[in-house]
Amino acid sequence: RQTAGGTLLEAMACQARLDTVPYVGLPNVPYSQCEEWCKAGTALGITDLDVCSIAWNNPVPWRKIAGDFGEGAIMEEWAGYVLVLGFGVFFSIVTTIMVKLEQIYGGLVISSEHFNTAGRNIKTGLTAAVIVSQWTWAATLLQSSNVASQYGLSGPFWYAAGATVQILLFGILAIEIKKKAPNMHTFLEMIDVRWGKQAHMTFLFFGICTNLIVTGMLLQGGAAVVNAASGMHIIAANFLIPVGVILYTWFGGLKATFLASYIHTSVIMICLVVFITYVYAVPGDIECTSATEKQCNALGSAALLWERLRFLNYLPAKTDQGIPVNSTYTMPFPDGAYVPTADDPGPGNFEKLTYTEEDYHHGPVNGNRGGSYLTMLSEGGLSFGVVNIVGNFGTVFVDQSYWQSAIAARPSSAHRGYLLGGLVWFTIPMSLATALGLSSLALNVKMPADEAGAGLAPPAAAIVLLGQGGGIMIIIMLFMAITSTGSAECIAVASLFAYDIFRKYIKPDCTGAELLKVSRLVVIGYGVVCGLFGYFLYGVGVGLGWVYNFMGTMIGSAVIPVSCCLCTRYMTKNGAIMGAWGGQILALITWISVASTRCSDGSDPDDFVASNDYPTCETGALDVNTLGNMNAQTAGSLVALCVSGIIAFVVAAIEYKSGKEQPFEWETMREGIKRVEQEADDVPEYEMTFEYLDPAAK
Repeated sequence: RQTAGGTLLEAMACQARLDTVPYVGLPNVPYSQCEEWCKAGTALGITDLDVCSIAWNNPVPWRKIAGDFGEGAIMEEWAGYVLVLGFGVFFSIVTTIMVKLEQIYGGLVISSEHFNTAGRNIKTGLTAAVIVSQWTWAATLLQSSNVASQYGLSGPFWYAAGATVQILLFGILAIEIKKKAPNMHTFLEMIDVRWGKQAHMTFLFFGICTNLIVTGMLLQGGAAVVNAASGMHIIAANFLIPVGVILYTWFGGLKATFLASYIHTSVIMICLVVFITYVYAVPGDIECTSATEKQCNALGSAALLWERLRFLNYLPAKTDQGIPVNSTYTMPFPDGAYVPTADDPGPGNFEKLTYTEEDYHHGPVNGNRGGSYLTMLSEGGLSFGVVNIVGNFGTVFVDQSYWQSAIAARPSSAHRGYLLGGLVWFTIPMSLATALGLSSLALNVKMPADEAGAGLAPPAAAIVLLGQGGGIMIIIMLFMAITSTGSAECIAVASLFAYDIFRKYIKPDCTGAELLKVSRLVVIGYGVVCGLFGYFLYGVGVGLGWVYNFMGTMIGSAVIPVSCCLCTRYMTKNGAIMGAWGGQILALITWISVASTRCSDGSDPDDFVASNDYPTCETGALDVNTLGNMNAQTAGSLVALCVSGIIAFVVAAIEYKSGKEQPFEWETMREGIKRVEQEADDVPEYEMTFEYLDPAAK
């Protein structure tokens, strides 16, 4: 076992504890229990970990460690309000000053073009930072750790890899934008020029749905964590979190969003390094290196993390011990369970606690090879990977914010920024989830499935490792993610309303000043809509994980038609429209059909375990539980992406073969999209030539 000096002991550390006379152990780990665990650890080949330094039968109550500000809160409620509003105001002031300085000393003029495109001359570094910041949602920090606690090591990989490929592929579209639609403001403008009003209205619907889903996930994750940290009501958090975003987005537009995103990304990376260092390099105090009556709530190396997870899989599931699922029982010790607290972490601090079967993560993982948390061969992980890949194609290719970032980038930086941003972003969910997500298991944290589903695994693990400071760092990271992505979504929706509703259908001859006014009004209005939508999701009882898994079913059918608009001359209007709507309708039917065959608790029939609330597997119900089933969401997502493509290409092939359609000429798109304000871009002319762009596309 690793000691404070970094050396490894040859013998089992728990055996040294047993050989000590008198026996020194945790108050709720008697000698006989320690002896049993020690033998099991020896059989499993565990050498570094003292398996008796953890009270495995008593999951660590992270809410008790958090502090004495209510159930699990690490700060007073008023402090939560100050934090949410204070950060928003702070970043509003900083970004506003930066934009103002550029206006004074750089000659910047905030026109409608600049408000929505940032001058079309953003360089590689800032483009990459913006992509990392925009793609770092609340789900990136929370849902990635949730799937780590569900499926083990495969969860973080499928989250990170399944959401990186879309960014890398979008780099191709970024070059195509510069070649074929250099004057565009929104992706719907090119759809309108190529396919007309019906297609424009169709994909406007999908675009707005995408923005709402992304914003809903941001608020669901952020509100849940702020509520757990300070006790702030979730409804209040849903309405107050967007306030700061609205302020600096209203003033500076896309450029302010980019500047703020750079700062946000830097803060997230700093916090990430701190957490990784604590998990893999900082050993615990004396209770982790010697036999004491105090529990070891630290890791310090990858070896200790591995051994803790391996031993966790060995421990029998509580249902295997004859304890009914969801029944409440008290651990068999006179004074209750041992509870270390921030103020008095020493031995002798007891409190009566009640545990349920859901508080434990013992035993083999259903669907994982060997039941291990440490395998990539996971059925559940693979299903999540499919949902993740399909859903994130939708939230990239149908989200105006990513098109807007490509529009804003200068031609020489567009593809480079997306490639660099995608590779850098991969490290955030992969490293954070393998650190904090797996640590929430390895540290034996009291974490019911509903808390993990709400995204509380990272703050729980951070609080156990670092105390209140760890929880506050998670809140800071989360707020950085929410504000940066939220700002991008505000600008995206503002652009859609300004150019694709106001300019297209209300006042085609509008001026730039009018477009700027509309954009700013929409930023404010969308902030209010965000709060209302978050309140709606909270009211119907769906959490971050449910919404995340649902996005592929809802918007995945628009991915292939939208991509074909810019990548092939051989997609027709009817093919695109029928593919999008047909794919979505069939996806929803598939999703509901599969959900109706699931058990009423949301589990698959083969995995059903009887409980007091659900004594038998009753199928046919359609509610939040059954509709949130992973297999149902996977089926819907696959149908949305694949069937939409099949429909679109079949219809297009029929129309071309019959002679009704002719291949599209790209010059029509290049000349058909006009700017309102004819401003010259600060970009060298040679970067806009095909001779320069064609090699980049390859």
